[in-house]
Amino acid sequence: MKRNVMLFTLLLGSALAQSPSPISLNLVMSLVKNVTVGGKVTEQVVASPKSVFPGDVISQTVTVRNNTGKAIQNVPVKLPVPKSTSYLAAERGLNVVRAEYSIDGGQTFAAAPLKKTVTVVENGKSVRKEVEVKPNEYTAVRWVIGELAAGQSLKLGYRVQVK
Repeated sequence: MKRNVMLFTLLLGSALAQSPSPISLNLVMSLVKNVTVGGKVTEQVVASPKSVFPGDVISQTVTVRNNTGKAIQNVPVKLPVPKSTSYLAAERGLNVVRAEYSIDGGQTFAAAPLKKTVTVVENGKSVRKEVEVKPNEYTAVRWVIGELAAGQSLKLGYRVQVK
């Protein structure tokens, strides 16, 4: 997983450096651990961990900054869910921007709950049914920021679990 996290970070940074943009993105991946302090369980966040293991929870947050001198509208921000992880939930306490999810690698997005059609056998016959997609099947997350004022920053994110 460490190699995947580092590779993703390098690719994102490289892509951003090559194309001038009115916005900048800063991705931070942090390990989230539950620790007991004085008999009370609390979260400890370790930024840019050196290693992660199956079962570990990672917070992926991206800070979006408007680098222009004017407000910009309908700013799309898309993050893939790393292949060696499963999506858990939106990061708590961050800005509220409606999230949309993808189950096809970011080709299409929709608001939760997502639906998909599956074929099942009922009473000996094949039947097509629409079922709700579980969050651990999400492969990408997209936010569309309605408006971002000049110089304003916004933090968005979600948590994943290492497979």
